[in-house]
Amino acid sequence: MRIGLLQCDDVAPELREAHGNYPEMFAALFHKVDPALEFVVWRCQDGEIPDDIDAVDAWLTTGSKHGVNDGLAWVDDLCGFVRRLWEAGKPLVGICFGHQLMAKALGGAVVKSPKGWGVGMSFNRVETRAEWMAPWQPSLDLLVSHQDQVSELPPQTRVLAGSEFCPFYLIQIGAHFLGVQGHPEFAKPYSRDLMALRAELVGEERVREGEASLSAPVDDTLMVRWILNFMKRAMEGRDA
Repeated sequence: MRIGLLQCDDVAPELREAHGNYPEMFAALFHKVDPALEFVVWRCQDGEIPDDIDAVDAWLTTGSKHGVNDGLAWVDDLCGFVRRLWEAGKPLVGICFGHQLMAKALGGAVVKSPKGWGVGMSFNRVETRAEWMAPWQPSLDLLVSHQDQVSELPPQTRVLAGSEFCPFYLIQIGAHFLGVQGHPEFAKPYSRDLMALRAELVGEERVREGEASLSAPVDDTLMVRWILNFMKRAMEGRDA
């Protein structure tokens, strides 16, 4: 499978030497599940938006320090590309910012949450069991770093998992779009260093809670298995 990675940010320069950049994070994690996967990267934050929706088998959108409501031209262009993927039935999985972008592009809404920052581990109940959730478990716990949240869902959306803090944590739109607020590509050392870097922005108490949460196990590999299962099922549906 060839996956198009829509890169929407870079790891901060002061953290890049220790942790690498986002394309490397995604490749390292996904290759643990399927070493044969091929990633093709478009630097969307530099205005590099793909022309051909069929250049790859499925698409994956990264997180970003930018918000979908920031009024940036490349974000508007990427929303247009997302709508093209939707109309063509092409598989897309959105991670954090990508999850929010997908919702907004298809008629939903995203707001800066009054609950503040989510950092460290997030703990979520799986409320709807989808056929591609194999192996199955009734919870989904991933690392997060976000202040914005999806507040209104677009049409044809099923909420699959959530929590009191983030009700629309994992969503499926139609048969070929999947969005998750968490970051399966984050490793705990990177999460810890990112919290330290953003401590003034996030707040001391929330950072302390986030650091304490890192003792919990993370479902990063499980989420990758679910993502790949979802992509393959969506590809089969498009070819049928």
